[in-house]
Amino acid sequence: MTSAPLWKRILIGLVCLWGLLGSLPNLFYTQVETHNDAVAAISQAGGVGTPEQEAAAGLWPSWLPSSLMSLGLDLRGGAHLLARVELTDVYKARMDSLWPEVRDALRDIRDQVGAVRRAPSPDGVLRVTLTEPAGMSAAIAAVQALSQPVITLTGVGQSTLNITADGNDMVITLSEAEQRATDDRTMQQSLEIIRNRVDEAGTREPTIQRQGEDRILIQVPGIGSASELKGLIGTTAKLTFHPVVRTTTDAGANAGARNLLLPSREQKGLYYIVEETPVVSGDELVDAQPSFDQNNRPAVSFRFDGTGARKFGDYTAANIGAPFAIVLDGEVISAPVIQSHIAGGSGIITGSFTVEDSTELAVLLRAGALPAKMDFLEERTIGPELGADSISAGKTAAVIGLVAVAAYMIASYGMFGTFAVMALAVNLLLIIAILSAIGATLTLPGIAGIVLTMGMAVDANVLIFERVREELRAGLSPGRSLDAGFERAFSAIFDSQITGLLVAVIMFFIGSGTVRGFAVTTSIGIITSMFTAVYVTRLIIELWFGWRRPKTIVV
Repeated sequence: MTSAPLWKRILIGLVCLWGLLGSLPNLFYTQVETHNDAVAAISQAGGVGTPEQEAAAGLWPSWLPSSLMSLGLDLRGGAHLLARVELTDVYKARMDSLWPEVRDALRDIRDQVGAVRRAPSPDGVLRVTLTEPAGMSAAIAAVQALSQPVITLTGVGQSTLNITADGNDMVITLSEAEQRATDDRTMQQSLEIIRNRVDEAGTREPTIQRQGEDRILIQVPGIGSASELKGLIGTTAKLTFHPVVRTTTDAGANAGARNLLLPSREQKGLYYIVEETPVVSGDELVDAQPSFDQNNRPAVSFRFDGTGARKFGDYTAANIGAPFAIVLDGEVISAPVIQSHIAGGSGIITGSFTVEDSTELAVLLRAGALPAKMDFLEERTIGPELGADSISAGKTAAVIGLVAVAAYMIASYGMFGTFAVMALAVNLLLIIAILSAIGATLTLPGIAGIVLTMGMAVDANVLIFERVREELRAGLSPGRSLDAGFERAFSAIFDSQITGLLVAVIMFFIGSGTVRGFAVTTSIGIITSMFTAVYVTRLIIELWFGWRRPKTIVV
């Protein structure tokens, strides 16, 4: 039998060793998880930890891999919610906040339009009645000046408002492009708020993702119940605007009486000392949108309600040239300098922004509260006992599957079946190591994918061994039969595995949730089974053949 080059043998051996070491932490899951949490806490504290954290960090050797497969909701227990965001609430809020601006704009041309009043209209529609309909064109032109360009790639060249005449009434709605942009911003904002709330609670590996046009899937392992998760999501973020006293890089600096030391979200290591009493709070912020400044550079415009506008106007008039801090949940997200007196409650934040940066900052500014009502369509609590039962059932299924496959292969192919089983064990280790390395979340369907892969993994060995039998019947020597079996079966193995991999990839891209988990483990299993069946099995047989040098073989 032709021996593989030494470099190839070494490479295959190193991959197998990596699989063993990479999967090892999962045998000591709780111990390694505690170690990882302690290391992360010490790192976040600047390398200084408590005695308890130091002891926890010592539970696992630092020179060994410590990556774990994250356990999904069905294995760890926790809460599952499916929420629908009422996007029409945002349209209504936009029209409500637009009415004072429209009224002020029409006040300047009262001699043409007469008296104006807001007429009853559906949510998301602003209907304004003019007593002088002859001035409708002038009114539309005046209100059109309030419209802004839509800040999206697909909405280039379009305005945010549609303004039409209906008898004595002027009807104002958001344009179709702005509605799409508003929907995207609302969903992005909702995701950001939910993620902030969940992360703040110290939960582990949550799944928070958009589904369809207006739904959000929230799965949080380790939390007590769905009602607890709903209460957590409903918490309002704290957004405030503070005068800046000074900045520092000293995390332990003395802020002084009635001051706060707050970290910068944008620049790690930078801290702001701000006055404890805010100038204005996020409760008084009406809106924040991405826009452009007078030099056509991306910026963020914002607007306060009447009370906030008055307080903010008085402060900016008295503090031109001074910075003020925008604080979200105890972090300074921006600290612009006041350029001029900002009257009317509207202002603009400029800086070295891209369009994406300005959009993100606008989202953060609006992230003080959920932008729209959320209806929970589905809620489910999975207890930790059920999760433990699922893990136990998964282990049992995996062991039964492995034993059944091993028994069949040994009964059918004898010693060569044993070699295939050894390669199958390496395959299982590689799957676990890869899932741990990429931080994949293991779910029950994922376990099903692993069990299915174990059955599929020996298909390649069956093709190889049956081909070796044919070559032996044709009169070839044992060594040449083994070479021919591996070489001539490869094309059939490759074709069969590629078709399975294509199906798994399609499932990953068009599926969601547990379907994608199944697709991930199946895809990894197909790739590793190709490696172990073709290369690991051959290396084992090569080593055995070189050691025993048999005159005849029975496959």
